[in-house]
Amino acid sequence: MSTPEQPAAEAAAPAPQQQSLTPEKFPFTVPQLMGRYVTDTGKILPRKYTHLTAKQQRRVTSTIKRSRNMLLAQ
Repeated sequence: MSTPEQPAAEAAAPAPQQQSLTPEKFPFTVPQLMGRYVTDTGKILPRKYTHLTAKQQRRVTSTIKRSRNMLLAQ
């Protein structure tokens, strides 16, 4: 018996890598992503607990404040 010829395997295109959002790139319209940087009472956690760089902490803080002003995070 002869086996049917298999078509030449095409080179599989690499799957697009899903880039994780860095803390400073969180969209302010999704407050659930910022839950890691806010306490249960709504206070923004300091760098000591979030382990962010100073630049990242400033951007996270401004994003959280922007979200609060838009009444998205309550």
